[in-house]
Amino acid sequence: MLIEGLHKIRNKIRLQTVWGALLFLFLLPTVGFSQTGPKVDAEVDTLAIKIGEQIQYKITVEADSTDVVFFPEGQTFSPLETVEAIMADTLKNNDKVILQKIYSLTQFDSGAYTIPPQRIAINEQPFFTDSFQVKVADVVVDTTKQKMYDIKPLIEVERSTADMWLTVLWILLGLIVIGGLVYWFFLRKKPLTEEEKVALLPPYDRALMELKKLENSKYLIQDEYKQYYSELTSIVRSYLEEDVHVSAMESTTSELITKLEMLRDAGELNLDDDTLQQFQKILQTADLVKFAKSKPATSIAEHDRMVVEQIVTKTHEALPEPTEEDLLLDEEYLEELAKKKQRKRIYLAAAIFAGIIVLSSVFSVAYFGFKQVRDTVFGYPTKELLEGEWVASSYGFPPIILETPDVLVRQNVELPKETKELIKELQAFSYGSYVGIFSVSTSSITFKEQKEEPQFDAIVGSTLSNFEQLGLKNIITKQEEFVTQSSVKGMKTFGTGTLERPNGDSKKAKYNILTFGGKGFIQQVVITWEENDEYAEQIVERILTSLDVKTQA
Repeated sequence: MLIEGLHKIRNKIRLQTVWGALLFLFLLPTVGFSQTGPKVDAEVDTLAIKIGEQIQYKITVEADSTDVVFFPEGQTFSPLETVEAIMADTLKNNDKVILQKIYSLTQFDSGAYTIPPQRIAINEQPFFTDSFQVKVADVVVDTTKQKMYDIKPLIEVERSTADMWLTVLWILLGLIVIGGLVYWFFLRKKPLTEEEKVALLPPYDRALMELKKLENSKYLIQDEYKQYYSELTSIVRSYLEEDVHVSAMESTTSELITKLEMLRDAGELNLDDDTLQQFQKILQTADLVKFAKSKPATSIAEHDRMVVEQIVTKTHEALPEPTEEDLLLDEEYLEELAKKKQRKRIYLAAAIFAGIIVLSSVFSVAYFGFKQVRDTVFGYPTKELLEGEWVASSYGFPPIILETPDVLVRQNVELPKETKELIKELQAFSYGSYVGIFSVSTSSITFKEQKEEPQFDAIVGSTLSNFEQLGLKNIITKQEEFVTQSSVKGMKTFGTGTLERPNGDSKKAKYNILTFGGKGFIQQVVITWEENDEYAEQIVERILTSLDVKTQA
C-alpha cells in the first residue's frame, strides 16, 4: 500500500509538472515575447510568517493608459485568506501607466502553503503571476508559564446599521430635493403676469382697458388699419360673448346683429335701434378693411373706436342686474376654475415625478438588471443574507470551521436508545430549515467505538432519507471528492430534487452534503437552497470556500 501510494504521488507530481510546462508554453507567447504589450509582476515581502501574521502581496501592472485592467477580487489566494486589498499607487510614464495593488494575506494554521497564480485581466486578456511557497510557523507557547482557560461562550453582536441609515439619509435627501423642485415650479402660487391680471378682470373692465390700449397704439400712425380693426372687433365680440352670452366670435356681421335684435325683442337686452345701426356700420367697415383692403380716414377709425366704447358701455348698462343666485354661481365658477388650475398643476407635478421615477427605474434595470433592481427595492431573503455581516466560527467537536451569513444555533437532538449505545456525543448546529428558502447545518459525532472507519455512504443515505421524509422527491445524486483549505479530504454529495409542499405547490431545490471523518468520529455539513437562486448560489460558494475541518482537538 505504501509503495502504491508513493507511485500515485509520483505520478501526480509528474502530471502537475506536465500541466505546468503546458501552461508555461501557452503563456510564453503572451508574456515572454511581448515587448510592447502589458507587463505583470508580483512579489511578496516575506515567505515565512507566524500564525496570524500578514504577508504583503503586491501586483504591479504596466500597461497603456487606455487599457482596462481588472485585479483579482475576493478569496482568490486560498489557502491563504485575504484580509485587505488596497490600490497602492498609480504612476504615469509617457503613454504608459503603472498600477500597483497590495493584498494583505494571512493563515491561522501552521504548515507550508502555496499562493496560487493570480489572474489579471487586461482588455479581457488573461495574465498570470508566479506562485509563491509560504511557510507558516507555530507560535511557541510555554504552558508551564501560560495559564490555560476554557473557550469563551458565544456572544451576540448587533448588526451595524450605519450603512442602512446612510442609505436612508440619501433617499430622504433625494426626495426632499425633488419635492422642493416640484413645489417651486408647479405647486407654489406664482406672481401673476400682466396678461393674467387682465384676464382676471370682469369682461366690461377688460374691454375698456383693451380699447384704451388700442387708442394709444401706433396702428393708425403706421397705416396698419387691418390690424387696428381686427383688434377693435375682437374686443367688442369677446365682450359680447362673455357678458351678453351670445356667440359673437363665430358669427358674421349680419348674424351677430340679428342675435342682438332677438335679445332686444325678448327683453333681455335694452338697446335702441340707433346703437345697433351704429354697431352694424362699424362691423361692415371692419369687414371692408380686413377683406377688401379698404382704408378709411384716420378720423373715422378713431371715431369708430369711441363708438364701440359707447356701445360696450350701453350694452353693459342695458344688462339686467345679476341676482344673488347669479353672483353665487359666478363665485362658484371662479372657485371651480381655480381648483381646476390647482389640480392641473398637481397632475403635472405628479406626472413629472412619475416620469423621473420611471426613467430612474428604466436606467437602473438597464444597468443592473430587472432582478437586481426588484430584489434591492422590495428585498429578497437570500440577497439580504449575502450582503449582511457574515460570521466565522467553529462548531462541534471535532470542530467544523466555516463562515455563514448568520450564527448557527445549537440543536438538541433526541437519539433513539439503540443509537445512544453507539454514539458518545452528538453536537448539531443549524440555520433555517430544509424546507425553507435556504438552510445550513453542521453535525459532529463521536462514537464510543474508536476502531472502525465511518461508513460515509450510510451516513449520506440517512440524510437523503430524511430529505424524502420532509417531502423532497425525484432526488438526483452525484458524488465527488472535496478538499478543504487545510487539505483534509472528504466526500461531497450534491444534486437536485422537487420539494412537495403541503398546499400542493412544488419547487426545485438543490443540496450539498459534505462528509468528513476518521476512526471514531464523523463530521457533516448540509446546505439546501432553491434552484435558480443566484444569491443562494453565491452564499453556498462562499461557505464552501471558507469550510475547514479538524480531525483533532
